[in-house]
Amino acid sequence: MTMNAPGTTLRAPAGRQADGMAVASFVFGLVGLLAMNLFLGPASIVLAALALHRGTSRPGRARLGLALGVADLLVLAWLVSADQTWSWSIG
Repeated sequence: MTMNAPGTTLRAPAGRQADGMAVASFVFGLVGLLAMNLFLGPASIVLAALALHRGTSRPGRARLGLALGVADLLVLAWLVSADQTWSWSIG
């Protein structure tokens, strides 16, 4: 059992942080296909790249998050070219 000194905080291991980034990248990319793809697409790409760089134990999920982030930006580009505007809505 380890005790931390008063006033110090325990940090999560780098592997757990990278795994969290991989999962967050996947979730951001998936949600970005439906809403806020201008923000969630790049966030998904950055998180996936960081997770892969830090050696996540979930590289498949990070790569899927990367692909979904790119798909978010492609969907945004398609919608912008179709409507000739940065704002879009369904219906």
